[in-house]
Amino acid sequence: NTIYLYIFNMTPLYEVIINKNTTTKPVWIMRQAGRYLPEFREIRKDNPNFIELCLNHKLSSEITLQPIKRFNLDAAIIFSDILMLPYGLRQKVEFKKNFGPLLGNLDIKLMSKVDEIDFTEKVYPVYKAIKSVSSEMNLKNKNTIGFVGAPWTLLVYMINQQSPKKEVKKSFFTDDYLINRTLLIIEKFLKIHIKNQIENGANVIQIFDSWAGLLEERDYPNFIYTPTLNLVNYVKSLNIPVICFPREIKNYKEFCEIVKPDAVNIDYNVDPLSIQKDIKIPVQGGLDPKILLTDQENIKKEALKYLDIFKDHPYIFNLGHGILPETKPEMVEFLIKTIRDY
Repeated sequence: NTIYLYIFNMTPLYEVIINKNTTTKPVWIMRQAGRYLPEFREIRKDNPNFIELCLNHKLSSEITLQPIKRFNLDAAIIFSDILMLPYGLRQKVEFKKNFGPLLGNLDIKLMSKVDEIDFTEKVYPVYKAIKSVSSEMNLKNKNTIGFVGAPWTLLVYMINQQSPKKEVKKSFFTDDYLINRTLLIIEKFLKIHIKNQIENGANVIQIFDSWAGLLEERDYPNFIYTPTLNLVNYVKSLNIPVICFPREIKNYKEFCEIVKPDAVNIDYNVDPLSIQKDIKIPVQGGLDPKILLTDQENIKKEALKYLDIFKDHPYIFNLGHGILPETKPEMVEFLIKTIRDY
């Protein structure tokens, strides 16, 4: 274990997250393995079922490594989806073109019968892909990022049965038993999912709370702080760093003080100057993905803004949300060069 941690203390991500290095500015991009890459689109053409593609360990490994082969990035994030959790719990999950995810009815009785072996077998190809990717990334002295959805975001998808966009169903909060029972199941199996990813080579975990912005602040303790803190403490107990992304939360400072992740990913609507002033832990992300749809001059100006603000702060360059499908790969290449030249 000592040797393992020593080796990975040398990676750029570990330098920032664990050693709080302020001179290293590593870079990776949310959804870097995906629709903006022509090589991904070639694979997708022959594999229209998204869930099946995530569960094809050979193809998901190949997709995960596509941006690593193309760009000078510091980490690979496994090609998968946060909805692997409800899928592993026997809730129907499908992706409808031009609509997004559609989930089946939430059957608590059926879900309660699922055990660790059932769940692991159902999503096992994800772990197989991580094992394959991590062996290659270790040789390159780069990190392999595993990830999960935060309990609140998964609860939203599982009860709402689709992306909430602006709001959850009006009846969402009416059944306390359903909410509390589902949260307990989610937490139990998220820990299993995290453990399985780490055992197969993930050496950083990111927790995505994509719908944190839907909640009022009075609801943060029950739905964000407590359940996410439980997960963060669990990841830390396995000696692996954890990054949290509570997207569009209204109080990043309070989140960091209560949940205490090793690093926090910020969205593009938050003022980076206030983050730099208020938050002491390493920061990741912030750049609006739409900037990559503009020109090189604007990309350089916006990238330098974040690099200057976080010049003396432990910082990992990333976006404030996932890269957009319309993004040209050459613009990503230019962005990465700008960061490397800084």
